[in-house]
Parts: sequence; C-alpha cells; structure tokens
Amino acid sequence: MRIDRITMYRVCNPIKHPYTTSFGTQKAFNSLVVKMESEGFTGWGESAPWGCPAFSPYWDKGCFLLGKEFIVPKILHKEIGTPGELQKILEPIRGNEFAKGAFDVAFWDLWSRQQGITLKKAIGGTKEKAEIGYCFGVLKTFDELIAGIDRVTKMGYPRVKLKFCPTWECEMLDAVRSVYPRLTIHIDCNSAYTLQDLDMLKKLDKYDLAMIEQPLMHNDLIDHATLQKKIGTPICLDESICSLQDARQAIEIGACKFINIKYARVGGITPSLDIHALCGEKGIGCWMGGMGESSLGTTVVANLATLPYVNYPSDISPADKFYVENLGKPVLLTDQPGTYTLREKPGLDVEADKAVLDKYKQEEFSA
Repeated sequence: MRIDRITMYRVCNPIKHPYTTSFGTQKAFNSLVVKMESEGFTGWGESAPWGCPAFSPYWDKGCFLLGKEFIVPKILHKEIGTPGELQKILEPIRGNEFAKGAFDVAFWDLWSRQQGITLKKAIGGTKEKAEIGYCFGVLKTFDELIAGIDRVTKMGYPRVKLKFCPTWECEMLDAVRSVYPRLTIHIDCNSAYTLQDLDMLKKLDKYDLAMIEQPLMHNDLIDHATLQKKIGTPICLDESICSLQDARQAIEIGACKFINIKYARVGGITPSLDIHALCGEKGIGCWMGGMGESSLGTTVVANLATLPYVNYPSDISPADKFYVENLGKPVLLTDQPGTYTLREKPGLDVEADKAVLDKYKQEEFSA
C-alpha cells in the first residue's frame, strides 16, 4: 500500500495523581502519536517515551524530531506491502526504538484495517482474553499501599506489581507479606541497584516473589547473569531488552528467567512478536508491559497479551487509572478487573479523541 499522508503529534497528557518510581515523580505522560493514511484508511500508533531521558535515552521531543526528519521522509508516498517491509526500511536508523514503535503500530493498524481483520488475528493472538495485573508506584505510607492492594485484589486482579527502590524496600515487603502471605507479587526496581547491593538482593528470596524486575543497570546483561546465579528469585529484564539480539544474548548467558516485552521499548509490534517467539522457543517466561500509554497504546498491549507464549499477567493500565481525559477512544474496558476481551472490529478499533488531542498536544507535523 502507498502511504499517502502522515501526521505526528507530541502530547503531554496530565494524570490524576502523581506517579512515583525510582526515576522520580511524574504528573503527566508524554507520547508520540502517529496518524498514517492510505487509500481512504487510517491507522493510529502511540509510543510513550516520557518527557525526559530517564527510563531510556529517548524522550518525546527527540522522538518527534527523529520522526519528522528521518522516518517520515523514508516512508511517505512509498509502497510498503507488509509490517516486515517497514522494519527493513527503518533498519538503517540505529536505536530510536520509541520513535520507530509509534510508526510500526500505526502501520500495523492501517494494514490490518485494509485487510479487514482484527489486530489480534493479524499478529497471531490465540487467547480469548488478555490477563492483566495491577501496578503500584511508591506511595506515602504502607497503610495506603495495603489499602490499595486490598481494593484491587477484591476486584479480581490476579497479581500485584510493586515499585521497589531505596527508602521503599524490604520494610515495605514485610508490611505487605504480613497481610498477604500468598498473593502473587513481584517487584520492579527500575535499575535502582548494583551488585554492591547483593546482600539486600539475596534477602528478597524469603518473600516468595514471582520475579524481580530490572534490579540492575538499564543497559546491563552480564551483571544480571551474575546476580541470577546468586539468588533463587527469577530475574525479569525490562529496560535491558531493546531488541531481539538483546533478548537472545540475555537468554544465552542466563541473565533472566522472564522478559517484560514493551512494544515501544523494542521498536514496535514486529520486534515484539520476534522476542515473544524466541521466549517460547527457549522456554523463557514473558509478559507485556506498558509505559503509561492512553487507550491507543494499552489496546496494543492487550492484543499482544493474547499471544500463546505469554504466561504471566501483563501490565495494562485500566482506563480510569491514570488520565483525567483519555486520548484514545473507545477506551479499553475490562470485562471484570483482571481480564480484557478484545473488540472484533478490524485493526486496533481505537482512534485519537480529537478534542483531547488538540487540548494536550505540544507540537503537530503533517506531510
């Protein structure tokens, strides 16, 4: 198909409550939104790299400029037959996975709409429902956290993820496990530690955690392999996995037993499918993560969570968790807390709400 028109938006969308992790506190999530048009069809893609280079080296303004100056000129008015062909065209651009991810998703949405099939069918999803967990950031008190866990577990969420960082560590887990000794829990360190913290990290085995997500440096594999040999709790890699090669090398050296696949972090749906297939082949657990996207992005995550080798509840934020006004419509709604059933219309079956987009966009570019 021929790409007739591309519009990009840089968006800063405020959230209801501050969200605190080891990176700091956010009051909004920043996204790159791509609208791609061909032969009367429209596809939408979103990538949420945040407004500063903290989670990764990329941020929204950099992604916007990269898209405008390098990606759009490569694909506008070109004939591109499949998502795989798009990846080949973008391959000479090194890194910049968050920027590539927004365009990759928009193309998949456009392509599956033209094919008249759902995104789930297009990517090979096999599960009827996407299973999801709930994530808590760093809160003001342990009592507030336990009250939140009580609320979501009673609603039906099958597992809970807890952000874990200096000042919010083992004492927090002691408080949670004293109330929930058997609840499926894992912690997310967001690269807050080094091997110098080995004594503390060894103590985490006593909490019967499902996994420890990204305890060490954001771009490390070797130290994670060392750590995995010294602790019994499975390590899950997140920030360290930005490509299929990263995943292959991590698995080969024993750096992890799980991988959190975030489509934007790895460059889109196409590389996510490749990493998922590798995990299935090598017997490594995998699940899908998010970056605080609107329903444009969470719907992508939900579709990916129906893939056959996903074996742990994924991070898909409920529509009412973060945003005052959700950018994507219709919003992704749970059948019941803990599961999503995907809609049956072609593509993502989500588009940007123009009023919300116009309200919170920082920049726009069309070609």
